[in-house]
Amino acid sequence: MTTTPSFPRKRAASDSRMAVQSSGFVRLGDCCKFYSGGTPAKGTAQYWNGDIPWFSPKDIKTFDLCVAQDRISKLAIAESATQLIMPGTILVVGRSGVLAHTLPVGIVRQPSTFNQDIKAIVPSDAFDPEFVALYLRAKQPHVLADGVKRGPTVHSLVANFLEDLEIPTLQLPEQRHIAARLKAQLAEVDTARQAAQAQVREAGLLRQRLLRQTFDALHDAPRKVLGEWAKTTSGSTPPRGDKRYWSPAEIPWVKTGEVAFAPISTTEEAISRQALEECSLTLLPPQSVLIAMIGQGKTRGQSAILQIEAVTNQNCFAILPNDSWDATFLYHWLMASYKDLRELSASRGGSQSALNGALLNALEIPAPDIDTQRHLVTRLQAQLAQADAIAHAAAAQLAEIERLPQRLLAKAFAAPA
Repeated sequence: MTTTPSFPRKRAASDSRMAVQSSGFVRLGDCCKFYSGGTPAKGTAQYWNGDIPWFSPKDIKTFDLCVAQDRISKLAIAESATQLIMPGTILVVGRSGVLAHTLPVGIVRQPSTFNQDIKAIVPSDAFDPEFVALYLRAKQPHVLADGVKRGPTVHSLVANFLEDLEIPTLQLPEQRHIAARLKAQLAEVDTARQAAQAQVREAGLLRQRLLRQTFDALHDAPRKVLGEWAKTTSGSTPPRGDKRYWSPAEIPWVKTGEVAFAPISTTEEAISRQALEECSLTLLPPQSVLIAMIGQGKTRGQSAILQIEAVTNQNCFAILPNDSWDATFLYHWLMASYKDLRELSASRGGSQSALNGALLNALEIPAPDIDTQRHLVTRLQAQLAQADAIAHAAAAQLAEIERLPQRLLAKAFAAPA
């Protein structure tokens, strides 16, 4: 026979352990109840067809906006280790990979449940839940530095570490005043952060707009088919099991991931001269332009200019120096065409999207005279430098704003000198 679950009962304000330390500081374990959760059996359908929120670490993202993605039934609560908690209960992530860099803390606003990777904290009547939750957020640097047991991928809170933290003992009206003031300040910071994030996004888009505007203005310029006016090639990967091809490391060897919208002056790996002679590789001169032909992330379609003699793997497409295009002009045109190249190569003939030599050799590229190309690139690079300065300033402003919440919290809960 099952029993109806009930809310954890709060400790009375007259608790003797609270009274002993009615001024100064008190352990969280002496003024709060800590609860562990659980996970109802995933294979039992009737456990997961209810309307009671069930929290896991991924749901605790912001202080006041905890939203559970899953719902469970009353039967699940009665027959599993999870517990029903009341509105105003504090949830703290106790086991997760995110504990490497943050301590997620939130407050639930309706009857809820939670899993075993979360600690639920119910303060006594002498403590305001929002004051306690904000205090925990203020202690984040201390908890992450000393209270987290780190594993290969998943980290967990040290047993009783939160319970041993000492919180100031203030009268409830003062606690609520501090909490209200902090929440208002944090809301202002959040508004500023959103504005700064918008500025960062806008600054990032500015580069692409400058690139597209520059090359869209060449609509009347003659165009040439790449493969008809420039020598192109790709490389290979010497057999890894043959040490003769990798030692001595004499010739830089470019991998696709190193083609990343930046000049290439060094490489992670190098091959031997014997590999150059025996493994279908072409030694590329400086000012060759490379294009990454594969990559499901950002890599596919990115380009780079070689500043050294090098060879590449089979997934890099190389355009050798030629009389039709200045290397820097060609590189910036490819940068402006990045999205077009990715769309051109999306899901072609297999499970993985990829560019290939035929697609790239067929590109029609603006080809004004070399002097015009170089003049255009000089002007474009100056504009891009200004855009980068704007982006850097916006990113620095955002970083400063993102540090503000912890500073405000630390100041509010700092012990008097």
